[in-house]
Amino acid sequence: MQFPHIDPVFLSIGPLQFRWYGLMYVLSFIFTYFIIRSESLRKELPLTKDDVADLVFYGAMGVVLGGRLGYILFYNLTFYINNPLKLFAVWEGGMSFHGGFLGVVVAFLIYAKRKNISFFTIIDIAALCAPVGLGFGRIGNFINGELYGRATDLPWGIIFPGSDGLPRHPSQLYEAFLEGLTLFIAVRFMSRKTDLTGVAAWTFCAGYGLFRFTVEFFRQPDAQIGFLFGGISMGQILSLPMFMAGISMVVFLINRKSKS
Repeated sequence: MQFPHIDPVFLSIGPLQFRWYGLMYVLSFIFTYFIIRSESLRKELPLTKDDVADLVFYGAMGVVLGGRLGYILFYNLTFYINNPLKLFAVWEGGMSFHGGFLGVVVAFLIYAKRKNISFFTIIDIAALCAPVGLGFGRIGNFINGELYGRATDLPWGIIFPGSDGLPRHPSQLYEAFLEGLTLFIAVRFMSRKTDLTGVAAWTFCAGYGLFRFTVEFFRQPDAQIGFLFGGISMGQILSLPMFMAGISMVVFLINRKSKS
């Protein structure tokens, strides 16, 4: 199946260009605002509309700065050392979820301290928002024809523009379904199933680690890195500890409550 070329710029007004990738970020932040607002009311947190807007801003900065720095350090350090001006070309792609995850953690630690609110209470709410952003982000990757999968002879294999002409797994859509929709349902279920602080956050951590590790078997590894340690990708190396830590902490928190 030949994938039609889609211009990464969906709207131009004079010198201004609006890109699909940027639109996915905007949609993510809008949905994030309303999810946080809804959850803060449900949990009766002392967060005004301005506080929620500030929290979204902190999260956005964590995602963008952490995601960019993570990609540079984990995936393509040599390239950016040789091309320093490309550090700021985020519209060309080059964002790491694991870097963005760490960036959000740092940003929310700062926010929690400033507002004198439990860090894990905030992270539990953010865990509901993250799958939404991941889902939109992977759709953006699909539209851009980037981060596609390995070659396949399955009937839904897609020939992406700029690739080697082989049909490939639309792994971006696999990730949008698993890391986006499925993970959102799982985290929401756990957040409603128990009132234990931290369970939703650790459920997200475990779920993302599992889904990302699985999809990496279908995803083409970054060309500048390739496979590591007998066929394992960098994404799998970074995701496996997330799954192990997440599942361990969910079990620990639930067992601790049952014993008490």
